Amino acid sequence: MKTEFAIKGFHIDLRIQVMPMPALRKYVAELAEFGLNTLLIEWEAAYPYDKHAIIASEYAYTREEVESFVAYCGRLGIDVIPLQQCFGHIEYILRHERYANLRESKTDICQVCPLKAAEAFGVFRELLADIASTHPSKYLHIGGDETYLLGHCPQCRAKAQREGKSRLYVDYFKEIARYVVDLGRRPVLWADMLLKHPEAVEEMPKDCVFVDWNYGWEADHFGDVSQIEGNGFEIWGAASLRAHPDNHSLTSWQKRFHNIQDFIPQARDQGYTGMLLTSWSTSGVYGYEWDQSGEVVELHPMRRVYPLSGFRILLAAYAQALKQTKPIESQEFVKQYGAERFGLSPQDGDRLWQALTLDATLIRPGMDVGAVHNKAQKSKRLLGALHPNRHENEFEHLRLMADLREYHMRFKKLESEIQSPRFSSEQIPQKMRALEKLLDESRTLDQRFLELNAGFLYDKGIAEEAEAHTKKLRKLYDRLSRAGRRPRDTVKTRVHHKRKLRWPGTTKDALGKSLLEPSPAVAAE
Repeated sequence: MKTEFAIKGFHIDLRIQVMPMPALRKYVAELAEFGLNTLLIEWEAAYPYDKHAIIASEYAYTREEVESFVAYCGRLGIDVIPLQQCFGHIEYILRHERYANLRESKTDICQVCPLKAAEAFGVFRELLADIASTHPSKYLHIGGDETYLLGHCPQCRAKAQREGKSRLYVDYFKEIARYVVDLGRRPVLWADMLLKHPEAVEEMPKDCVFVDWNYGWEADHFGDVSQIEGNGFEIWGAASLRAHPDNHSLTSWQKRFHNIQDFIPQARDQGYTGMLLTSWSTSGVYGYEWDQSGEVVELHPMRRVYPLSGFRILLAAYAQALKQTKPIESQEFVKQYGAERFGLSPQDGDRLWQALTLDATLIRPGMDVGAVHNKAQKSKRLLGALHPNRHENEFEHLRLMADLREYHMRFKKLESEIQSPRFSSEQIPQKMRALEKLLDESRTLDQRFLELNAGFLYDKGIAEEAEAHTKKLRKLYDRLSRAGRRPRDTVKTRVHHKRKLRWPGTTKDALGKSLLEPSPAVAAE
């Protein structure tokens, strides 16, 4: 049965890439122009909680900004559904000592223990009531995905063995969902965990909406969706604009286009009533920095991706796929987009498609990157040879992503040589010079990144993203500079750590002092 989606939505993830309010408003205005009617927004620590003010980060908006933004979206015809995680992916809450007693694990603080329901409900009722007070939508998303620590602590493990993981999940989450119903809202939750463990799904409130997220895998990847549909629940689908394995040096363009091409018609045929396009800024997996007392000092995201500023072409493909009942043809769409948006010829449109889809290999330790680098070089050349006559800045994002990919391949080749058993101290000067050359080049890449994303993220956020491009390279350079230290009169080490990015219209440095000044070991040479 083919159906028209009532919910035509886009998901914005503000976990590690927080947009200034003017940029957020401008982006939502474009969503409206594309015909979308729903924004699922994951505020996380950017939301200004009232009774739980410690959760809010340095990037948190004011309550006036949130309320004004939601009203603005309403005038555009966009319903804003807030996403408040209440089970897993709550590191940003559990990092604080105030909530440490809720943790399922002492070392992996991603998830609340479902057997501490009474204490958890006291917190989440207040968070949900707070966020509901600023969002008039009839929907409230309560998360619930990837609760992989189910059954981790001894008490939870015992219950899971007696009654199953589904019972452990549902006994906790149904009470959260019932409270959302009591607030006069419909609970929305990700479907993956109950697709895997559907035994107790019928106990969830019937007002629940389940979101079947599929980023390019088989329809039964998590489980048979009919086990949820058969219990009378409404189902939405979700494709993705950014997800694993994407990062700053890899964008899986073909996978993303084909996900939109394949899953949206499939969801329409299955009678799903809504569709979302997710845009994860990180995987949601973190490394933790602890102090001696066992308190969390900082969270370090395990994956970063290029900002949303560079993905309009995928957003346009998604909007087009929602408008037509037959699947879009990805390559033809890119050609048409290249012609209408950039003024490219049909031949150049084919070259654009080829450049975007030549390779999407995730580089792993020990992999021979030679063949992958060759493809990255070709992609860079193809994009460099194309000459858009309009929307040049948008096209420059595509070029920069390809350039970052090719740059990363050159570093990985050099790194593999340094990690080889054949590497010895005699080769350090030669490898240092090669690393210095890459460090020099990184300044140009980071400057381009700054100029293209100025105003789209906060200045400090741009600097953090730019620093991630070459962090491992700089660590390797420092290590070799110490290992290869020689008397002053035999080795002259040039300093290449000074990376000053000029902010448009200012003389401010983008990166912190640690990147502007050489390390002590380098300065001593």
